[in-house]
Amino acid sequence: MEGELQGGNRSGDEDGIKLYWLDPAHSWTTAAKRSWIPDKSRQEACTGIENIDEAITLLEQNNWDLVAAINGVIPQENGILQSDYGGETIPGPAFDPANRPAPAPPSSSSSAFRPVMPSRQIVERQPRMLDFRVEYRDRNVDVVLEDSCTVGEIKQILENELQIPVSKMLLKGWKTGDVEDSTVLKSLHLPKNNSLYVLTPDLPPPSSSSHAGALQESLNQNFMLIITHREVQREYNLNFSGSSTIQEVKRNVYDLTSIPVRHQLWEGWPTTATDDSMCLAESGLSYPCHRLTVGRRSSPAQTREQSEEQSTDVHMVSDSDGDDFEDASEFGVDDGEVFGMASSALRKSPMMPENAENEEEALLQFAAEFSSRYGDCHPVFFIGSLEAAFQEAFYVKARDRKLLAIYLHHDESVLTNVFCSQMLCAESIVSYLSQNFITWAWDLTKDANRARFLTMCNRHFGSVVAQTIRTQKTDQFPLFLIIMGKRSSNEVLNVIQGNTTVDELMMRLMAAMEIFTAQQQEDIKDEDEREARENVKREQDEAYRLSLEADRAKREAHEREMAEQFRLEQIRKEQEEEREAIRLSLEQALPPEPKEENAEPVSKLRIRTPSGEFLERRFLASNKLQIVFDFVASKGFPWDEFKLLSTFPRRDVTQLDPNKSLLEVKLFPQETLFLEAKE
Repeated sequence: MEGELQGGNRSGDEDGIKLYWLDPAHSWTTAAKRSWIPDKSRQEACTGIENIDEAITLLEQNNWDLVAAINGVIPQENGILQSDYGGETIPGPAFDPANRPAPAPPSSSSSAFRPVMPSRQIVERQPRMLDFRVEYRDRNVDVVLEDSCTVGEIKQILENELQIPVSKMLLKGWKTGDVEDSTVLKSLHLPKNNSLYVLTPDLPPPSSSSHAGALQESLNQNFMLIITHREVQREYNLNFSGSSTIQEVKRNVYDLTSIPVRHQLWEGWPTTATDDSMCLAESGLSYPCHRLTVGRRSSPAQTREQSEEQSTDVHMVSDSDGDDFEDASEFGVDDGEVFGMASSALRKSPMMPENAENEEEALLQFAAEFSSRYGDCHPVFFIGSLEAAFQEAFYVKARDRKLLAIYLHHDESVLTNVFCSQMLCAESIVSYLSQNFITWAWDLTKDANRARFLTMCNRHFGSVVAQTIRTQKTDQFPLFLIIMGKRSSNEVLNVIQGNTTVDELMMRLMAAMEIFTAQQQEDIKDEDEREARENVKREQDEAYRLSLEADRAKREAHEREMAEQFRLEQIRKEQEEEREAIRLSLEQALPPEPKEENAEPVSKLRIRTPSGEFLERRFLASNKLQIVFDFVASKGFPWDEFKLLSTFPRRDVTQLDPNKSLLEVKLFPQETLFLEAKE
């Protein structure tokens, strides 16, 4: 028999029990789901659940699987009901339907189901292990326990680890609220991983000798404030540095919740946080995270009444804004409208003038106003047009290129103040941006400035990016655009919205930087190869230029040489012509050669030339020596270039007086002379 149908209605029971057990998996028919409604005494005896609606809810949660529902609520030490008939059975007491005891008479204490009575067999449930991460000041303690242990056992383990007495320890973080030390963990229905924190309000603060060092360390730490907006039941996780003031927290919460500071009703501030000008590091907040709750005061009278009721309770009602504005309800005006105008009035001037024509002047005002609002620790904004920012970031050598970060501001966004003060002005973000980015900013609060930026965006990035920015809602601002320059176009790597954290912003900046670095390395390699090619080409061009210059110089030298030769040749020809003319004139001027048989005495001269030839002629003894010189010159040997020598005695005839006769110089009747070139 695979299934068994049991049912009936005992007399005297107001609520009968109808059971329709149709298969071994203990499934129930639709008719049986609502028919099985045990009376109060039977429920309580089986599961300890008194509320029928709660029992039905448990069955619905388990898809009306009776065994699964019972296993989820019966105590562990009693075991669980096994409904899997196909699995391996574990030895245990057998259940024999034939030996089943007769039904007991109706009684208020009887139960239709007993905690240990299974359909087939009882198996012992394995203990469930729970992991706890417990935070105390700057320490974290990991605790692993079975769910059958109590809260007090966790405290005993923490007492050994933290050296804090159990009596001085408050263990917080339970989702069900505060629990007793005797509470069994299983009854809390906890998940496997849990986070708790320890408070020690009765313990004295750290010793005064280390207080200054601890305070300085706290100023450098970041506090995570988990702020719950009571009216809308929404949580905000905000990071603040230890040097931030309580007033700054409240102003940032005003941007998120639209609750003016003077109308904020707080719960969770430490009793030591009595002044809004106090920094978080010295306010007594729990590190690294602290839970707060904020709500709106309905009226000033109710707020004053709640303030008077506060004694040691950790409540703070801020009136730091003073009485700058009267209660708007007295005049029939909504608080949000009044304080919206007040918030606008607090801003002395806009971030950027409307219809900004000169981008440089507009950005100078933006940088000055940003510093006045959020302090001097902020990114260095590039002062100049967007085109100039492109030139500075992209159009330089590959090794000097940077990413371009465009910050788009919007004063009407609730995220602007938090983003600017907590993220954009964080020292790590400022340092990383200054080293790796060119940061350019623009204010989109005014419609004219927004339209102008969209025009610039469409021109430089294309219509898709412009449309993306155009469709962004006000509460999604501010935006942070990460731009990388490429050979042919500019690429938008990332669009970061204002609802982010410092860590997420840093991660996205670093991710963009990784992409840019990979591209930059390729660009550097291409640029080096291009420069190498250009250097080779430049060297080749220089060698070719030098070769041309050498050829030109050689050609010019040759031309000069030829010209000089031509000039010398011309001079020589002129000289020869002149000589020839002189020779001819001398030859014509010579007196005729006398005959051998002449009445007058005749002198016969034989003259040897440098080439070995001989010149012979007869002269009258009365002829002057000059006639001999003219004869020799007429033969091509002018007397100013050659000297005429006699053999014996050896003498230079050209040194003699040319006006003397041959007879007088003893060149008669005959003489042999020879010509020799003068040195």
